[in-house]
Amino acid sequence: MSDDPENTELGYEQARDQLVEVVRELEAGGLSLEQSLALWEKGEHLAKVCERHLEGARERIEAALKSVEDDEAAATGDGQ
Repeated sequence: MSDDPENTELGYEQARDQLVEVVRELEAGGLSLEQSLALWEKGEHLAKVCERHLEGARERIEAALKSVEDDEAAATGDGQ
């Protein structure tokens, strides 16, 4: 499956909101098999976009915490 260029630049909140809408449409039913599969694929892509944003946020938090720990260790002399 090729990534939809429209969704690759979405922010986390946009991707999440679109994913919520996809789930609502799937849960509502009444779609053909092809429509359901297309929505499912769109949902999978949106979920991956959200995961990438969350992983990036997690890495930034871990880096910030490590920086604070390193600064504290250097200030107290524990880093040696």
